[in-house]
Amino acid sequence: MGALTGFLLFLGLHFASATPLALTERQSNAPLVTWNGRQYQCKCYKTDACWPATSVWSALNTTVGGNLKKVVPVGATCYSSFEGRNTYNQQQCSTANSNWAKEDWQADQEVTNMWTFWTNNTCNPNINARNQVCTIGHLPEYVIMAKTKEHIKAGVDFARTNNIRLIIRNTGHDFMGRSTGFGALAINTHSFKSVNFVQNYAGPGTYKGTAVTVGAGIQVRELYRLANQQSPKVVVVGGECPTVGLAGGYIQGGGHGPMATYYGMAADNALNFEVVTAAGDIINANEVDNPDLFWGLKGGGPSTFGAIISVTVKTFPEVPTAGATLSINTQDQNKFWQGVTAFHNLANHYVENGMFVYYELSGMSLTVQPFVGPNMNKAKIDEVLKPLFDKLRSLNVPFQSSSRDFPTFFDLYTAMFQDEGAGFSGLVGGRMFTRQDIAQNGDRIVNNGYKTVVGGGGAGGFSVIIGHIVGPGTGLPTVDNAIHPAWRNASSFSITMVNVEGNAPLSQKAQAQDRLTNVIDKALRDASPNGAAYVNEGNLEEPNWQQAFWGSNYPRLLELRKKWDPAGVFYARTTPGTEDWETIESGSRLCKRI
Repeated sequence: MGALTGFLLFLGLHFASATPLALTERQSNAPLVTWNGRQYQCKCYKTDACWPATSVWSALNTTVGGNLKKVVPVGATCYSSFEGRNTYNQQQCSTANSNWAKEDWQADQEVTNMWTFWTNNTCNPNINARNQVCTIGHLPEYVIMAKTKEHIKAGVDFARTNNIRLIIRNTGHDFMGRSTGFGALAINTHSFKSVNFVQNYAGPGTYKGTAVTVGAGIQVRELYRLANQQSPKVVVVGGECPTVGLAGGYIQGGGHGPMATYYGMAADNALNFEVVTAAGDIINANEVDNPDLFWGLKGGGPSTFGAIISVTVKTFPEVPTAGATLSINTQDQNKFWQGVTAFHNLANHYVENGMFVYYELSGMSLTVQPFVGPNMNKAKIDEVLKPLFDKLRSLNVPFQSSSRDFPTFFDLYTAMFQDEGAGFSGLVGGRMFTRQDIAQNGDRIVNNGYKTVVGGGGAGGFSVIIGHIVGPGTGLPTVDNAIHPAWRNASSFSITMVNVEGNAPLSQKAQAQDRLTNVIDKALRDASPNGAAYVNEGNLEEPNWQQAFWGSNYPRLLELRKKWDPAGVFYARTTPGTEDWETIESGSRLCKRI
């Protein structure tokens, strides 16, 4: 009997059945902890008696073919020691330090998180840290570098059976800390790089057009490039940032991007998910098989219903695409904000013409790069943007702009979208604005909302807006999935950011969170009564987050979570069914209130 077979028989687990998990609410190996006068039932941590013995971890390592790793932070080579072991290595430290801000490098690591606030910033690469001690912070204890779907299954089974916090990590491209967690077992799916394009999708389901099946580890720039190499060339709805993984949290949260106005959200185009459920079943979810789970996976939240092995999505014919840029830089505050208002108040106009717009707003600078015009040439995008430029000239707002056309979207993407950096620390919030909000409250969104944001909330802080003008419901048929219904009437979505270090004092973190929630994001909420929030790029302290992230879909999602993961094998904060869960003891131990 092989090691994998023996281990699975020992656990009494099966591959084939698509059976929702049925476990008792209280597990015998769940420690009871009192924190701030409340009682909790917690996951097992290495200081607990229920933590698996070394021999049990060794058995798991055998099961996953030697791919279980004890986590050592990549920055440990810059420090004298980590957990009693000498770790300093000048060459490796230099490599980690020089690559720390590069997203592609971070994505290839075992457990790093590109948004370092959530790791507690306790062992970041630092060439001046030779005499310091590295600590693990809020990174996992172990990681399975999964190579097969059976490895993913083994990790899910182990976490469930031993009551260990489970993390699914692909790229670490995560603003909200959901791909890291103190004391957890992580499953790294980044090696799942399979891609298969088909001309005629054979189902299950009614769709019969072109499609592609991608493994969990595929990032959007990889996929865009491969799609452009097909004959004929095709395009896929994916994220703006090149390191975003298509199949995981991105599409499970909905998935906006440069082609979303033209073709809908990524989740709108999903045809099939291959997934490992909380019960350890490897199943497919689509229109025919497990359709309730299929509905929930299409926008119902990351790391909520299962660990994704692969996803199949529709592809579309490549089209000529035009691009444009705009920058407004002036020290005249009145002129600057008039220009920002003129730009943003035309959001409905942009999406009604099928456009996507990416922009950054900070201080006295607005940079738009790019305006994306699918199926447009230079003359057409200039025509669409003429009302904006005419308005700016009439207001005497100084600006610079340019435009050009490209043979395909991919050509525009590689030329006009810039790589983003990693290694930053801060808190993220945001707001989605509907077309009604833009039409009725456009001036207020800018003058009451955006001004508050870039001013840091009036507390001497610093904040920026990363803006996306996108309308995934504009002129498109309605798709039945878990995405907040307000997205069907959206024309703009803005990410807000507040800088704060992960290892800052708790009081400073609390002040930053309060400023983000009750000043900065509140100004945007107040200006958009019809708007919503986005689960992948939102505020973890979003008031009434269930309604803000999912609206009328939330009750159905909550019932699905109770069916498919009643014991909380999977956990991502502010996702369906996590109301009673929290990380206590300064954000470390994951527990359920009892």
